[in-house]
Amino acid sequence: MNYAAPSLDLLATAVLIVDERQFIRYLNPAAENLLGVSAYHALNRSLASAVGDCTELVRVLESALDEGVSFTEHDLTVHLLGQTLTLSATVTPMESAHGTAVLELCAAGGSVRIAREEQVMAQSQASQTLLRQLAHEIRNPLGGIRGAAQLLEAELEESDLKEYTQVIIQETNRLQSLLDRLLAPAKRPVVQPVNMHEVLERVRSLLQAEHPQLDIRRDYDISLPELEGDQEQLIQAVLNIARNAAQALEGVGRIVLRTRVARQVTLAMKRWKLALRIDVIDNGPGIPEDMRDQVFFPLISGREGGSGLGLTMAQTLVQRHEGAIHLDSHPGRTCFSIYLPIRGEGSLAKIDEKTARPSKPTHRAPSTARSTSIAKRRP
Repeated sequence: MNYAAPSLDLLATAVLIVDERQFIRYLNPAAENLLGVSAYHALNRSLASAVGDCTELVRVLESALDEGVSFTEHDLTVHLLGQTLTLSATVTPMESAHGTAVLELCAAGGSVRIAREEQVMAQSQASQTLLRQLAHEIRNPLGGIRGAAQLLEAELEESDLKEYTQVIIQETNRLQSLLDRLLAPAKRPVVQPVNMHEVLERVRSLLQAEHPQLDIRRDYDISLPELEGDQEQLIQAVLNIARNAAQALEGVGRIVLRTRVARQVTLAMKRWKLALRIDVIDNGPGIPEDMRDQVFFPLISGREGGSGLGLTMAQTLVQRHEGAIHLDSHPGRTCFSIYLPIRGEGSLAKIDEKTARPSKPTHRAPSTARSTSIAKRRP
């Protein structure tokens, strides 16, 4: 029996159809994106086994079927793998099929989140422009101070006095490095095909060298196509986020690098059929609630000695690729999700073709000549 029309695939609202056994018989791309599960893995499975702990959703479903009327309820909690969603759900029994119902789901506060993202983007762009202007104004006199200190040091004969000039030179060098970091994101992306799993492997190797005691795990979806982007800038963006996680863990803990496909997403006020989602997840103490709305602002840091530029640069580099970064943090789990648009109709066809095949392990890098070696987990 055909449970859905092709037009449902075009909806931005998540739609599922479940039968009398509460097995999923259809879900559209918006539902895949909202629930974080693909149609290949969800179809013909029970709602609970495919989605997760959805006791409240099942209760609403049973109430609608028992009374034979459409039923709507807000603020339902669904515990998915690794995250918790608050949903609004409308359940409508299908007259043509006894015991079968249509579920319409939407994330509570979705419009508020989009409005907040737009505000954050505007604030970020304004602050970046201001900082770059300040950086240009500071750079010239800073070079003069450094040059004067070097000339003064050459004229001094007493070594004790040279210690003071060294302080001036070292501090001007530090400020120069800070200015260079502020101005670096202004470079336009060099667009070319990019394999994000190779980007993540580069980040993983660098992070492992800096923090040998970190447990860095990989959870890759090997069906993902290549992106159009600047590989070096994407490495820098992911590395800044991963370093932030490692610093929160103080070099000891677990970080998970995960890739998934997202469907029908809005990024930078544009709707995309497909996007690539990169999750950087750590099991650290979490970000304080009063700082969560400010973590991407420049010069804001919750760590002593931090410059407050790492996440700002990451956001700027991702925005240059028309992407966005989302944050979900609570004690014991912090997840930075990078969304990058996938262009081209061919990418959708490739993903659908690969997901129609038998499932393969996802804990490995893409199929390359060295995929076997880099796919091995650490002991």
